[in-house]
Amino acid sequence: MNRDLPNHPPSQPPAPRLGLVCITTDQAIRFRAITRARWLRLELDEQHKVLGELYRANLARLLNALRYCDQHNIQLYRVTSNLFPLCDEPVGERVLDAMADRLTQVGRQAERRQVRVVAHPDQFVVLSSDRPEVIATSIHIMQRHARVFDLLGLPRSPWSALILHGGKGNRADTLERIVGELPAAVRTRLALENDERAYSANEILAVCRHTGTPMVFDAHHHVIKEGLDSFEHPSVAELVEASRETWPDPAWQLVHLSNGRTGIRDARHSELITTYPSAYEHTPWVEVEAKGKERAIAELRRIWPRAR
Repeated sequence: MNRDLPNHPPSQPPAPRLGLVCITTDQAIRFRAITRARWLRLELDEQHKVLGELYRANLARLLNALRYCDQHNIQLYRVTSNLFPLCDEPVGERVLDAMADRLTQVGRQAERRQVRVVAHPDQFVVLSSDRPEVIATSIHIMQRHARVFDLLGLPRSPWSALILHGGKGNRADTLERIVGELPAAVRTRLALENDERAYSANEILAVCRHTGTPMVFDAHHHVIKEGLDSFEHPSVAELVEASRETWPDPAWQLVHLSNGRTGIRDARHSELITTYPSAYEHTPWVEVEAKGKERAIAELRRIWPRAR
């Protein structure tokens, strides 16, 4: 498979396609986990056995997630950032390598079912930190995610995006430098997202333009950061258009959609989506960040006829 190109992505999606984040509210999609403290208490052979069982279980759950998305006409899936815990440990690496063929088969299922797979590594990944050891750890975590995507056979392009926030504020120069130094498996998939605290949409847009990195625009973060009262503020539409230009193919553009629990400037995500920016009408891919997961997608399709 040519990993520099997407797996037959649509050239011009006719309507916004909604994406599911990690799990469902019912038990259809659930992943197993293990803490490092528990794992370290195990003997070496037991570590290998426990991780093998966990990885096989989570890979089966990923396949179930792809089937679920296919059955419910969901064509974007954000995989959990903890799909294979401890896979950067020597034991975890060996277990994962032994499963390489299985991972490739699951990745082919994503292609066959036309489900775009992305990831959003956790908040501990801070490429703009003022501590070199944090940057080194962050790059290591990103390499772990990229390795999993490589084993799945997902393309080395932002079609299979690894999405990060800017990290520590007022360090855009550092962020740009580190982005430029990332290993190819990470760099080719990287996308940056604005947030409500450290990096505004315009600040992240500037970093994306300077580094040639796609921007994932989040209207909810933007409204909170700028103290706005509506998704219909002119800046929302302007940033949707500006961020689209950062993608190597405009048809790959991905945006995030969430609502505040008690109001538009509440950072806590609501159960369902009751309002969306009209500027999202022509965005090809929309990740739905709501507590209600699949129920939120179903309700959004009801109130937003164009959404798929």
